[in-house]
Amino acid sequence: MSLPEAIGLDLGGTKLLTGVVDTELNVHYESRERTTGASEQEVIDTIVEEIEEARRARPNVVAAGLGIPCTIDREKGVAINAVNLEITDVPIRDIVSERTGLPVLLDNDANVAALAEHRFGAAKGTTDAVMLTIGTGIGGGLIIDGELYRGSIGAGAELGHMVIDLHGSPCQGTCSNHGCIEACASGTALAREGTAKAGSHPESALGLALAREEAVTGKTVTEAAIAGDEAAREVMDLVGTRLGVGLSSLANIFNPDVMVIGGGVIVAGDLLLEPARRELRKRALPPMNETPVREAQMGNDAGMIGAAEMALEESEAVKR
Repeated sequence: MSLPEAIGLDLGGTKLLTGVVDTELNVHYESRERTTGASEQEVIDTIVEEIEEARRARPNVVAAGLGIPCTIDREKGVAINAVNLEITDVPIRDIVSERTGLPVLLDNDANVAALAEHRFGAAKGTTDAVMLTIGTGIGGGLIIDGELYRGSIGAGAELGHMVIDLHGSPCQGTCSNHGCIEACASGTALAREGTAKAGSHPESALGLALAREEAVTGKTVTEAAIAGDEAAREVMDLVGTRLGVGLSSLANIFNPDVMVIGGGVIVAGDLLLEPARRELRKRALPPMNETPVREAQMGNDAGMIGAAEMALEESEAVKR
């Protein structure tokens, strides 16, 4: 007898990852589409097309889970506001369900990534965990008493918009705040600080990239830092320290068993995490200043697997 399968979709600021996952964590199908600059209607159309492609490959799926980078009204199935995509007050659950004929479950993309890490990855076996996903922006997920915390309507755990610098840089997209951890410690912040460092250190790998009229991106900084470029490592240390400022507040507030850091920027590993741990030890109250900070284990598939797992856990068609 075959295992129940669900489609998981992880929508980010620049990509849509789709997969079909069963209850034993086997991935039977996977696809990636770019979404940069896509309009609201184009995003919906792409989601529907990807679900239909996945169903053609795996026709026995029982449900689809959507992880979307925005505030969510889970009861109504509405995507309320996305910082880095053109999505505002869209009843996306019902639209996608009507167009595909599948039951659809909806949540924030970082929430479903946190679910994946708690069920299968770096937070497995814990009761309370905090997760930050660091990419174009910063998403957050909370596990409290073994379950995802979503707030009163499902919009909770927007940890990336916790302010760590009153007079910091303006946040991005539709966020009107200043000094959010997203503005200070995301891949976008890494690119901004890297560009500034390139201008003041023309002999560095970052400076040479700028001289070649190449954009200094978060990836540029990360690769240069891994290769040993001192200027790039200074940028990584700065951004990691800012991350640690945020982690110290989260540790004090939630006293979690573990804090998990995922997303594209985590390829930098300890170049980012050691400054964060150092700042956490310095700033947080004992014993929270000793909270373990771990790399996510599920990699780029965390959101997709978490979205599928949400669909499997909440689908009436699955008995576990």
